[in-house]
Amino acid sequence: MNIAQLTELIQKFRNDRNWNQSNAKDYCVALSAEAGELLHEFMWVSDEDVKTVTHEKKEAIADEMADVLFCLLCSAKLSDINIEEALINKLKKLEQKYPKP
Repeated sequence: MNIAQLTELIQKFRNDRNWNQSNAKDYCVALSAEAGELLHEFMWVSDEDVKTVTHEKKEAIADEMADVLFCLLCSAKLSDINIEEALINKLKKLEQKYPKP
């Protein structure tokens, strides 16, 4: 499934629940909160234990990552931003800013 298909799936999910009153800002705020919940899964985990914790908490981490993506795709859709194009453009800017050694 590609980004456009995921966005359509999310849109249908929102429409089916009458969640259309939220705007792009609301989803950006929610994205920040969800990113914090993702980060919480790694709180106080040493660098040496990251792989183990990631394996042990894989479902919880995946759920939080999905929440972040949900909010990002909703905000992008409501802002009329093609997130695939935005990422490609950003990578081009980063390539110029940080050229290969």
